[in-house]
Amino acid sequence: MAKADKDAAIAELKNEFESSNGAVLTEYRGLTVAQVQELRGNLGETARFRVVKNTLTKRAANEAGVDEQFGELLEGPSAIAFVRGDVVEAAKGLRDFAKANPMLVIKGGFIDGQSMDAKQITQLADLESREVLLAKLADAMKGSMANAAALFNALPTQAAQLAEALRAKREESGETAEAPAADAPAVDASDADDASAAEAPAAEASAE
Repeated sequence: MAKADKDAAIAELKNEFESSNGAVLTEYRGLTVAQVQELRGNLGETARFRVVKNTLTKRAANEAGVDEQFGELLEGPSAIAFVRGDVVEAAKGLRDFAKANPMLVIKGGFIDGQSMDAKQITQLADLESREVLLAKLADAMKGSMANAAALFNALPTQAAQLAEALRAKREESGETAEAPAADAPAVDASDADDASAAEAPAAEASAE
């Protein structure tokens, strides 16, 4: 391969590393071209499966700053699934294909910047996908909103029942409100001043 072609291939792989959510390194020894195409179809939009040259990939990984995630895994016939969508869906696709086609060996890689070995990637495949989690969250939110609506609808009835219970409790305790006596004369302030003035000379006369 000419140097210009190598540089172009390295730049393309570097861009794949930098623009992907993750990369899963596999060994595809023994897989047919038809099987590789089938795997690509199974991964769909979640990952791009590429057969790579180890020497060029090592240089691209080094330039992209992800060489530590691969370490010594770049040996033998290598292919990388560059994850572009749901990482769980991509891991499921690789795991399920590897179960049906043991020639595909998951070796490790990185997801969202975190190094992962083959076992961890398989465990990732056992998680629920983003779509499933979003659906469950939507169901939970619907349930919460229904509960809130039922609570709001019940508030007026509960308030009326509480008011009635308080009224009954006060009657049992004799805490009824007493109205002012109807025949108690109202006292005008000016009358009170006149009465005080009239009583003052009488008090002085008795004192003499």
